[in-house]
Amino acid sequence: MKVIELNSELFKSKIMDFEGETQWKFKGERPAVIDFYATWCGPCKATAPVMEQLAEKYDGKVDFYKVDVDKESDLSAMFRIQSIPSILFIPKQGTPKMQVGAMGVGQMDEAVKSIC
Repeated sequence: MKVIELNSELFKSKIMDFEGETQWKFKGERPAVIDFYATWCGPCKATAPVMEQLAEKYDGKVDFYKVDVDKESDLSAMFRIQSIPSILFIPKQGTPKMQVGAMGVGQMDEAVKSIC
């Protein structure tokens, strides 16, 4: 699996309908990881290959997405993104957890395991 770019419409269909729901209600079939990034951000560029590597490792078990905060300001506002990269780890059941800052493969792999 590759990391899939989310826009607002895809987010509403695959993750959560943030316009129709007032509380978190995850729509995904598997746990998910969302990287909030910008194309000009150096640490974001370092995070991208880590996301790709883990997307391959967890193919069919965890879905990996990315959101360009410059293009999707409504999504970045909804999650109050102030620093990038910000990575949202979403378990199938329960509350998602946000990690701010770049993560190495080992650190991100442990975070992914915690939502499986």
